[in-house]
Amino acid sequence: MKYALMRPLRFDLESFAHAAGAHPELIRRLVALGVLDAERDQSGALWFTPSQLAAVGRIQRLRSGFSVNYASLGLVCDLLDRIAVLESAMRHRSRRFGDRPWT
Repeated sequence: MKYALMRPLRFDLESFAHAAGAHPELIRRLVALGVLDAERDQSGALWFTPSQLAAVGRIQRLRSGFSVNYASLGLVCDLLDRIAVLESAMRHRSRRFGDRPWT
């Protein structure tokens, strides 16, 4: 059996938006688009894990660097995640079989 030593760290909407350097309405919009993951409590308030801060940073970089619109951010993030998984699998495969890296 595992026992939690402390309550998991979570951010409410206001503190998460402040930590991410974004407006709370933008965070709500990203949750509605499915780009950010959030939990809702019984009162309907949004709660975020610290790992979502990295996702907001990625979204902000994509938005500012490539002018990706909010509607397509989910698709772009999913594709980038798939690429990372495939690259990791290729690195693992090349180490296992002793292949030379392609880069």
